[in-house]
Amino acid sequence: MATPERSGGVGMSRILIAEDDVNIASFIQKGLHSAGFVTTHVADGGTALLLARGGGFDLVILDIGLPLIDGFEVLRQLRAEGLRLPVIVLTARDGVEDTVAGLEGGANDYVSKPFRFAELLARIRVRLQEAGPPPAAGDAGMRLEHGDLLLDLRTRRAHVDDRVYDLTAREFGLLEMFLRHPGQVLTREQILAHVWGFDFDPASNVVDVYVRTLRKKVGEARIHTVYGQGYRLP
Repeated sequence: MATPERSGGVGMSRILIAEDDVNIASFIQKGLHSAGFVTTHVADGGTALLLARGGGFDLVILDIGLPLIDGFEVLRQLRAEGLRLPVIVLTARDGVEDTVAGLEGGANDYVSKPFRFAELLARIRVRLQEAGPPPAAGDAGMRLEHGDLLLDLRTRRAHVDDRVYDLTAREFGLLEMFLRHPGQVLTREQILAHVWGFDFDPASNVVDVYVRTLRKKVGEARIHTVYGQGYRLP
């Protein structure tokens, strides 16, 4: 049964998530909602095929190991019917044969579990841009701003005053999360789940390490430590 959920944006891209693992589906939905997308979740291939055929979606995240109809067959039928919406195949099978089968079957991209949400989000944005007209220069929907700090979602660069900084994938994911939740205290666990993925070690100090590297680029004072809780963009 489909479970649609909406984020706050009007006219935002709609993504169909076909995934039978409830925890993984919830993880993806929460991340996509934070990034401003509208999502619908289904847990079997038959429902995924029905909704994808009906239109109204801009992209499909498709697990291979779905009940009723597996992801490969869903993809095969969509492409046989001429439906060209972008499909990102999501699977625990990371062998070469499955990768080739997914791509040759018409998938636009392929992400293996476990994965980092920042990686999945970057792939989603690339496929959506490829599928539609490029955004207009200066499109506010492709940048996040807070004071004199700007993050360009297309170039993945941070602009601070008149300086521009290239970011690693995890620095980008971390800064994007702060900019989408200004003033909110983000715990290390929340940051780990969003940027590093559902397969993380809660005892790791990797968040603190990357906050330090990010501060060196955007400024020490821009990310506050809330002792005993986490970090906040004031």
